[in-house]
Amino acid sequence: QVQLVESGGGLAQPGGSLRLSCTVSKFTLNGYGVGWFRQAPGKEREGVACISDDGKTSYADSVKGRFTISRDDAKKMVYLQMNNLKPEDTAVFYCAADPRAVKAMCAPPFYTYWGQGTQVTVSS
Repeated sequence: QVQLVESGGGLAQPGGSLRLSCTVSKFTLNGYGVGWFRQAPGKEREGVACISDDGKTSYADSVKGRFTISRDDAKKMVYLQMNNLKPEDTAVFYCAADPRAVKAMCAPPFYTYWGQGTQVTVSS
């Protein structure tokens, strides 16, 4: 069974940084698009950053220039480096994967496999 487990969430101050990690097991990342998504209370889940199997990336406008997604297929890991965090970044962050998610498509319906999520809170 495909498994994705997020880690690295927590409390950060505005302007601070966090690095989220997603550990993949029971399948190889090769051929899969992967992405990070977030859901704030009362809001729909939204795409934050996605990366295709050939390295093409896409970002939500709200995080461009602040967040960076990367993947290490050999280690079966996906990362999200988050810099200059803002209170509006507070949400549960999820990683997801799907072989259909080509060209860094970054909308939740394109993804079948999901982690359980990790809480990110940005507050002073």
